[in-house]
Amino acid sequence: MAENNEKDFLYYENLYSENNTKLVCGIDEAGRGPLAGPVCAAAVVMPYGTIIDGVNDSKKLTEKKRELLFYTIKEKSLSYGIAFSNEKEIDEVNILNATFLAMKRAVKSLKIQPDLILVDGNRLPDFDIPAKAIIKGDSLSHSIACASILAKVTRDRLMKELSKKYPEYGFEKHKGYGTKAHYEAIKANGICEIHRKTFLKNMNLDNE
Repeated sequence: MAENNEKDFLYYENLYSENNTKLVCGIDEAGRGPLAGPVCAAAVVMPYGTIIDGVNDSKKLTEKKRELLFYTIKEKSLSYGIAFSNEKEIDEVNILNATFLAMKRAVKSLKIQPDLILVDGNRLPDFDIPAKAIIKGDSLSHSIACASILAKVTRDRLMKELSKKYPEYGFEKHKGYGTKAHYEAIKANGICEIHRKTFLKNMNLDNE
C-alpha cells in the first residue's frame, strides 16, 4: 500500500481491540452525493492483524484495482455485509439518515456479531454495538478501507445495471453523480424513477 504502512493502517483496530480480543468491524458507504440511485454501505470484519496488500481508500484506487480487491476482501474476511437505502428512502428521511439505515442493515447481515464498529466520518448511527467514528477513516483504518471498496464496487455495478433500463442518462459512466452530461440528460429527458427528487428540487424541469 502506497500511503500506509501496516502498523499505522491497523492503528485504530489495535487501539480499540483491548489486547486483541475484540472483533472489529469497519463500515463505510458509497453514493451519498449522487443525484440518482441508492446509497450503499458495507461492513467488514477482518481477522485480527490481517493486511491485504493494495487496500486503501476506494477513491484512491482504479476501478480495475477495486474489482480485484473486492474478491480478495470477501474471501479473507471473517464476515461481511452489504446493504442499500434506496432513493425513495433518501427523499423521505434525508441522505444522512438513509446512509445510517444502510449501515445498520449491513451490520445486521453479518454472520458474526462484532465487538466494536469503526465508521468512516464524524457521526454514527445508533448501533446496539459500541462504535467509534473516525474522520477520514477510509484512509486510516484497514477495516474501513476494506468496507469502502466493497461498497463502491457494489454500487458501481448496480448503477451499470440500471443504465440498461435507463440508457438515456449515462449512469454507467457517471454512476449518478452530478456531471455536466448527467444534468444535460435530466434537462432533456426529465427525471426517472431512481432520481433523488430532493437533490433536484431546485432544477427547472419542464418535462418532469
